[in-house]
Amino acid sequence: MYQFSKKSKIKLTQAHEKLQLIAFEAIAIVDFTIIETHRSHERQTQLFEQGDSKVEYSKHNYLPSHAVDIAPYPIPKDWGESDKKELARFYYLAGIWKAVAHQNNIKLRWGGDWSGDGDFTDQTFDDLLHFELIGV
Repeated sequence: MYQFSKKSKIKLTQAHEKLQLIAFEAIAIVDFTIIETHRSHERQTQLFEQGDSKVEYSKHNYLPSHAVDIAPYPIPKDWGESDKKELARFYYLAGIWKAVAHQNNIKLRWGGDWSGDGDFTDQTFDDLLHFELIGV
């Protein structure tokens, strides 16, 4: 069974309880790390201006955060961009998160399938690290 690092546990304390529930159930299945939960408006503005976010105000800006960024652990070299098998680890992790959310009746959106239609090819902006609560 996998466990969160101290750093990931601290970050999770700033996440909505529903995201915490998903995270603690998912870590029993697959190893991953928490990259970010709550972020300041200044950080969000910086990410928006860099093109790393498409919105000026994010679900990360709530406290507790309604969004979390996670990555498989160990984090794939260059975030999986040069290795399809490493990239596949993000999709695998997303499937685990979506299944755990579904089992707990939690509506969740993933940045690799914003529309939730299961078609990964219709994306104009992939954010494979990003998960957010819907309707909270």
